[in-house]
Amino acid sequence: MKIKSKPTERFDWTLAFILLLFCLISLFAIASAQTTGQYKVNFVPSQIQWYIVGSIIIAITMYLEPEQYKKAAWIIYGGGIFLLALLEFLPDSMALVAERNGAKSWFHLPGVGSIQPAEFMKTFFIIGMARMITQHHEKFADKTLKSDFLLLGKIFVVFMIPWTFIMLQTDLGTGLVFIAITAAFIIIAGITWRIILPLFAGGASIGAVLLWMALYAQEFLQKQFGFKAYQFERIYSWLDPYSYSSNEGRHLITALNAIGSGEIFGKGYKGREVYVAESHTDFIFTTIGEDWGFIGTSVVICMYFFLIYHLTKITLELKDPFSTYLCAGIIAMLTFHVFENIGMTIQLLPITGIPLPFISYGGSSLMGNMLAIGLVFSMKFHHRTYMFSSDDE
Repeated sequence: MKIKSKPTERFDWTLAFILLLFCLISLFAIASAQTTGQYKVNFVPSQIQWYIVGSIIIAITMYLEPEQYKKAAWIIYGGGIFLLALLEFLPDSMALVAERNGAKSWFHLPGVGSIQPAEFMKTFFIIGMARMITQHHEKFADKTLKSDFLLLGKIFVVFMIPWTFIMLQTDLGTGLVFIAITAAFIIIAGITWRIILPLFAGGASIGAVLLWMALYAQEFLQKQFGFKAYQFERIYSWLDPYSYSSNEGRHLITALNAIGSGEIFGKGYKGREVYVAESHTDFIFTTIGEDWGFIGTSVVICMYFFLIYHLTKITLELKDPFSTYLCAGIIAMLTFHVFENIGMTIQLLPITGIPLPFISYGGSSLMGNMLAIGLVFSMKFHHRTYMFSSDDE
């Protein structure tokens, strides 16, 4: 029996190579996005700096063992809640608080820039949820309907605290990410399907009713629940963007035009002609589509499939329940990010402020994702793998 003891053998070189490819795609896409003259600032050097910082975060995160994260899970989770609460209760006049598009979701740190705590809270939330589910199963070794309802209640409490602060920031996109992660945890936590099926069916029914009311009962939602008229426009512009081409629908129309104009092979690097707002951040997929066409976007999507496949493979190899839940939560987070971001640019889903992982420009989102991937590196690096070898006989 041979044990992988050398650091170079335990390091996940495949995952590192995938991140390198995403880094290169990100830098080329961001450079091309700036050819429309939307911004005078060159974001490429900043993205390189964020990738360097992200690599340092991965190195630090990988150094600690899974057991250490398990022990500190509630401290990490609580620290994230504290930052979200601090944003909410600090006065708007303070220089530390930055507001964008009416949302008070950023800290402004001198010499660093704007940092969005919610991006880090996603990973902190996954750590806390993994610890809670692991503890529950250790305490209730024999599953019953009562213990499953208790676990569901615990999941709901751990979810509601950060989600409430996120929604107070009017950050719908991030709120949806938390819902997706929580749904994944409910499925993998071992709760009986006698509870899950009615729960998910009820959730889908509520979503369908709300969508119907947004289309046909707007006055009721405005009077009874305080919804604003502009909030309905996102739904209308998603379903019929050309009727709202001067407002909300404009973003979707330009995104569709950019991707469609790339056709099969694209217009070539920096051959962009369609102006798309935020084409270096949330709408960076439109830049890839216009430059490299169907072929280029397909390659990017395949890379995400390979990333998720590789992370799933790592998760199945892990024996520690905490590590397994942790990696599964990270997979759910990244998968939803990719599905939502690409989906909103091709009219599959409504537009929300969700970046494309590892490609969109942004320090907070990139560092938050690198922190999550650093945890996967840690789980793989400290996982003891045994291999039978004839040399040892």
